[in-house]
Amino acid sequence: MADDTAPSHSEKPAAPRPAAVPAADIAGKTTSVASPGGAAARTATPAVAKAVPGRDPDDASPLLTRRAWLGLAWGAFSAASAAALAATGRFMFPNVLNEPPQQFKIGLPSEYGIGVDERWKDTFGVWIVRTPDDDIVHLTGFFALITVCTHLGCTPNYLAAENKFKCPCHGSGYHLSGVNFEGPAPRPLERARIVLADDGQILVDKSRHYQQELGQWVDPEAFLKA
Repeated sequence: MADDTAPSHSEKPAAPRPAAVPAADIAGKTTSVASPGGAAARTATPAVAKAVPGRDPDDASPLLTRRAWLGLAWGAFSAASAAALAATGRFMFPNVLNEPPQQFKIGLPSEYGIGVDERWKDTFGVWIVRTPDDDIVHLTGFFALITVCTHLGCTPNYLAAENKFKCPCHGSGYHLSGVNFEGPAPRPLERARIVLADDGQILVDKSRHYQQELGQWVDPEAFLKA
């Protein structure tokens, strides 16, 4: 009789268990998900921020360091201070060279013909008029008209075809003598002092004005006899 305790041929011996593998220290590590192809998981260490040279440890500005910001601020302050000082210096020393002189010579009388000469309009602000018979003193000679409209101070134009001065701002019109006859101008143009210098040239002095409504056009220095 067979022994009942004998092992059955249908039972297989149990497979030996593998030795226990010590757990890996994964503190501070992350694992990536395995690829679909069954590749082994990879481990990666977190990136460590590198220190930027010249940056303070507690400066977290993403664009400029604190030192750069301070340098930029000081540069802007210095530029503004320099501009302010330059403006102050310009105010303390006004430019007097841009003002044309009040007295100037304009050449010999023989260099002028009858009529209006505009060569000194832009430079000195006067018209030189040579007339065969002035309406005021009834003499042949010269007078200097100041090119400032008596209405609001615009500069009139000489219209040779119409034989008059015409202000482009508000339409005031003046005869060649300077007397107003149209538009809002309240009085004639003013004349400047005009005399003959020692060297024979015509001398104009704009520091002296003569007004027709005050009877000053008959002054000997308001008209230069030819």
